[in-house]
Amino acid sequence: MPKLKTRKAALKRYKKTGAGNFLRRHAYKGHLLMKKSNVQKRRLSQRVCVTPGDSKPIKLMLPY
Repeated sequence: MPKLKTRKAALKRYKKTGAGNFLRRHAYKGHLLMKKSNVQKRRLSQRVCVTPGDSKPIKLMLPY
């Protein structure tokens, strides 16, 4: 059986934690930042844990 390949797009978007969870970035932080408040931009800068239902396909994309 051949080795599984890592999906490079998923590798750039998600980071695996020590407990096996995945961290992701928030959306809406790319542009149109003048109209957003500093509190909103600061909250969007923080990393968030992926929900368990969404982490199943990510585990297949990042086998190692």
